[in-house]
Parts: sequence; C-alpha cells; structure tokens
Amino acid sequence: MEPEQPESIESVPDGAPQDAPLYYDGGTLAMVGGLSGLLVIVAIAVVVGLRLRGRPTPEFQEPEEQVIPAEHRGELPEIPTPVAPVAGTGLVGRLRVALSRSREALQGRFDALFGRDTVDDALFEQLEETLLTADVGVHTTDAILGELRELAGKGDADPDALRKALREAIRTRLAAVDSDLTRPDGAKPWVILVVGVNGSGKTTTIGKLAARFRDQGLSVMLAAGDTYRAAAADQLAIWAERSGADIVRGEPGSDPGAVVYQAIEAAQARGLDVVLVDTAGRLQTARPLMEQLSKVRRVIEKRMEGAPHETLLVLDGTMGQNGLSQARLFHDATPLTGAAVTKLDGTAKGGMVLTLAAELDLPIKLIGIGEQVGDLQDFDADAFADALA
Repeated sequence: MEPEQPESIESVPDGAPQDAPLYYDGGTLAMVGGLSGLLVIVAIAVVVGLRLRGRPTPEFQEPEEQVIPAEHRGELPEIPTPVAPVAGTGLVGRLRVALSRSREALQGRFDALFGRDTVDDALFEQLEETLLTADVGVHTTDAILGELRELAGKGDADPDALRKALREAIRTRLAAVDSDLTRPDGAKPWVILVVGVNGSGKTTTIGKLAARFRDQGLSVMLAAGDTYRAAAADQLAIWAERSGADIVRGEPGSDPGAVVYQAIEAAQARGLDVVLVDTAGRLQTARPLMEQLSKVRRVIEKRMEGAPHETLLVLDGTMGQNGLSQARLFHDATPLTGAAVTKLDGTAKGGMVLTLAAELDLPIKLIGIGEQVGDLQDFDADAFADALA
C-alpha cells in the first residue's frame, strides 16, 4: 500500500529562476532590419545590462528535488580536514579546558566563599550572586541555596561541607536528565529531527553527527530541510561530501516538507540506517515559521510510523538564559527529546546547562566544546559537574 502523501506539498518549479537574464535566439534578431533593428539591439543590450549590473550570476539549481548519492556528487568547496583530539586527553580534562571561562567565573568566588571560617547570611548572598552570574536560573539557584541553608541549619556544616554539598546538588540535577543519543530497536532508518535558531550551530552539529555515525559504520542520509537559505543547503552538502553521507536537497524556497518526505522515502528504499533532518533556523517568536516546523514533523509522522525518533534542539551556549525561552517555545511547536548545547568553549555561561536540566527536565544529550568533529561529545553529568564546580 502506497504511503499517504504529505499535506500541502507544493511542486518544485522546473524552470530557471524568474529573475534570470533574458536570452534571445538568432531568428528573433533576423527579423529586425536597418536602423530600427540596431536600435532594438541597443535597447535589448541596455535592458539586459541594467538587470545584470550589481548582481552575481545566478547559480545553477537542480530543477527538482533529487537524491544525490555521495559517489555521484560534483566537486564542492574544499574545507580543512578536522583534527583529531589529542590522544590521552580525558573527557574531564577537555571539559575543564572548554569550560575554563565558566569555571573561572565560579571557582575564584567559590574559593573565597568557602575558604572562610564561618557560615553566615553573607556567604549565601554572595553564593546566590555567583550562581546567577554564571547563568544558573533563579529557580534553580533558589532550590540549591535552600538545600545548603537546610544543611547549615543543622549546625554541623562547615564551609568545606557546604562546597561538597553544592557540587553534589549540581551533579544530582544533571544526572537526572543524563541521556545518551541511542538508536531505538527496529528503527531503520533512525530519523533525527534537528531544530534551532540561526547561528546556534545546528547545521554544523548535523554534519558532525553524520561523521560520527559514518565512523560507526552506519549509512547516513541528510535532508536539507532549510530551503529558505541556499547557503544552509550548500553547507550541508559540504558536510555530506566530507562524511560520505547522501543528501536530498531542493531549490531555494521549495517546500521543506517535500524535501524531508523524499529523504525518508529514499532512505527506506535504499535501506539506509540514519536520516538527519535539517530545518530552517526559525526565530522562536515567529509563529508562522514555528507552525511550518510543526508541519514538517507531521510530514515525517505520515511517511514513517514512530518517526521522528529523536527531536534534538541545538542551543548556543553563549545565549545563557535566552536558551531557556527558546527551549520552551520549540517544545511547544514540536515535542523535544533532548538538547545539544554548542560553543561551551567560548562562554562563561555554562550554568545554563544546569538550568535546562533542572527547570525543563530536558535531557542534555550532546555538548560542543570546540570546532573539530571530535569536539561534539556525549554529555556526561559527572564529568560536567567536576569540570564546572
């Protein structure tokens, strides 16, 4: 039985862009004679020249969405080959380096606070300020301070004991949502829908995941569902070339649901293992665009029962508390199963990871601690807590 077609999928135009330069054949010009013919030629040249002035030559676009197997794609711009992580460097050590800004924002204050002889209200007030500065949320900060105050109220808690309790409070909250990115039994293809705003590192995260899965021996299909920006599909094509994955892409402005539908259909026909779906980097406050994201999810559900198996939100770690509002609104548009927090190596706001875990119960599945492929790491609550506190 043929699967039901996705709703409101528009056909893709099969001609050149409407604003392409005009072209004329020789028969047209042969009909023009004498001076009037020359004037017409001049007029045509002026019009075409004006239209082309200041505008780059339009790039060729495939007339319709099509699967481009890795072995048949043309040449793509060269990019540097990723450098492997330094051998012998443990995850905790690499996290300490990556989270150095967040750690420096916390450790010096912690050393001063818990290095005193007594526990008083001033200690708790300064500890509250320190946590908030690191972008730990207000509710999470209040809850942690409540636990520490309760411990101090027993009368037998010294500053050293409070610091250990603080580290354990952080570890407990992170461990509660520590969840790996795991392929469900029988999911073939394993469909992962990736969402997030422009600039969060979404397309790069997809590319790094494709490289990881290929290294694990899995076959991968990339769906270039961000049809609003041609550069997004080009970037994804480069990652496909680099990782040896296949890719489905369409013309700029084409229906993203159609691209995603065809990618899953092609992956099923070929028996591929994983489909990674890129989506437009929608502003979380743009309701029509969020509704379009919901539609893409419905298309996936119609094409394959039980899919998407994972809906991953990519968050820019430098955004701090803004990440919390993004997560809430994206979750309303398409239920999230986890988050990947990127750019943690360039921010002092590592506390936002703790906030996501504690206030949204959103599993943190991946963290980005650098630019190389190996810098996209599985989240480890114990290692993160040790590196942070």
